[in-house]
Amino acid sequence: MFDVLVYLYETYYRPDACPDSEALVKKLSAVGFEEEEISKALGWLTDLAEAANEFSSQDPQQAAASSGFRIYVDQEFDVLGTAAVGFIQFLESAKVLNPIQREIVIERALAASESQISLDKLKVIVLMVLWSQGKEPDGLMFDELFLDEDDAEPRMLH
Repeated sequence: MFDVLVYLYETYYRPDACPDSEALVKKLSAVGFEEEEISKALGWLTDLAEAANEFSSQDPQQAAASSGFRIYVDQEFDVLGTAAVGFIQFLESAKVLNPIQREIVIERALAASESQISLDKLKVIVLMVLWSQGKEPDGLMFDELFLDEDDAEPRMLH
């Protein structure tokens, strides 16, 4: 699923630049993605749009300006792990994510249905949340999102 998401991010500048669902499925199949992975990724993106609408409609001015501290429940912490929680907090303090975006990232990470999400996959989720909202991180933050932890060199998305 994450490979499909990265491909969409690299290929389409904005979500509205994507072709309709049927054409997109054909294109992704032609590129070599498996039907199951395509279905998971497109379902995940559909749910992302619904989550964004749901969170944004819950008093957006108050939530966007919130200066409170986020407490993670055990289930969230188990799936995210210490590194991911720290990274989310870093992005929020750097003003890359606002509180609504943070909640969408957490919700989408939990929806990935993995026992623990890797930091690399969390970074893809962050990019997809920003991409779905038509926002792009600045160059330095983009490098941080795709920094290889082993050699501290920026890496290709694929």
